This record gives sequence, structure tokens and C-alpha cells, in this order.
Amino acid sequence: MLSVNSNFPEYAVPGAKQVRFEPYADNGGSVVAIAGEDYAVIGADTRLSTGFSIYTREQKKLFKLSERTVLGATGCWCDTLTLTRLLQARMQMYEHEHNKAMTTPAVAQMLSTMLYYKPFFPYYVSNILAGLDADGKGCIYSYDPIGHCERSTYRAGGSAGAQLQPLLDNQIGLKNMQNVSEAPVPKEKALALLKDVFISAAERDIYTGDCIYIIIITANGIQEEKFELRKD
Repeated sequence: MLSVNSNFPEYAVPGAKQVRFEPYADNGGSVVAIAGEDYAVIGADTRLSTGFSIYTREQKKLFKLSERTVLGATGCWCDTLTLTRLLQARMQMYEHEHNKAMTTPAVAQMLSTMLYYKPFFPYYVSNILAGLDADGKGCIYSYDPIGHCERSTYRAGGSAGAQLQPLLDNQIGLKNMQNVSEAPVPKEKALALLKDVFISAAERDIYTGDCIYIIIITANGIQEEKFELRKD
């Protein structure tokens, strides 16, 4: 007796095969930024990883764009490198044309435009921009992947952003607290709080750890600090 396949060979073709296109990779990392009356502090961990593999424990994720502006970027590392390279090139073009550096709000608007330029194939990067505005006050700008920009005084992003933001909301935004009054956050308290939230993140997020690279932006310039985290 002949089989069905021999009588009807057209039915013997293999079924539909699903082909997946996955151009993005998530290399982890977290960023936290806090702004005060005359300063801005931004920190990011130095672990670059994917899945359960660590590529390096010493990768800085903060990019100094000018003496008053710093970008923290985590996510897909190849997209991060491409975006920051283009951003720095655009800032150099502006400086050569206008004979002055871009202000932090101007950089924030330009970054928003650059992200929105790729709405259907966006940069897979979590961006937080920190710096001083024209009045010398600290400012923080956060973004979604296609360029929506929001100014605030504190922000967390990256792989542990959802864990860190509620802690900042409570300690700086004074959410869910009673009988407290708003007051400017001193620089020393902002630094201590930034280190505390990263210690908390390193205990819970395998993509955050090893070390924090911190940049402090004031009218006198930029200072850098390093703070060790757990290595496992």
C-alpha cells in the first residue's frame, strides 16, 4: 500500500519555519543621577555583561560631553557607543560653528531629536543626562528609547532602575512620608544616597555590581570618584 506522501508529494513539504531577528542585546548596568541647587551628581556601575556572563568589571558608562554636561548610558553597548560618538561629533560641530560649548538644556534637546530620528529601529539605550543649566542649577534629563525627554531633580535607569527609583522617590521626593518639609538636598547627602542605592541594587540585580563610577558637576568643574561594590 502506498503511503500518503507518495500519492500526494505536495503534502510532504515541511511546515512553516519561524525565523527570529534579534538585533539587540542587553548588556546591563544602572545609572542614577541627583541634582541640587548648584551641583549635579551622576553615577553608573562598571559591570558589562550579558545573561550570566560578565564581559568586563571595569567599563565606564558615563560620558563627559562638556565641562557642565555628562551622559550616563546603559543597555545595548554597541548602540551606546554609536549614539555617544554621534552626539560628541554633533557637539564638536556646534562648538566650531558658534565658538562656544552647548548648554546642558541644548544638549538635552539635541539628544531627544537624535533618538526620535530612529523611531522604528531605536537605540536600545537607557539615557540620563546630568549637568548645570544656564543659571548654574543642577538638572537631570531622562529619556525613553524614542526621545521623549523629561527634566527632573533625580532619576534612576538601567537594569535596576525599577528597584532604585522608588527609593529615590522616598528619600528625595519625600513620597509616602509624613510631617516632612521639602528642602534642598546637600551634595554630601546626595553622594551618600547614591552609594546606598547602588549597594541595594548590587544585592538584588545580577547585572549591576563591581564598582560605581561617580561624576560630580559643579561650577568649578568636574570631579570623579570611585566606589567599590560586591563582585559576585
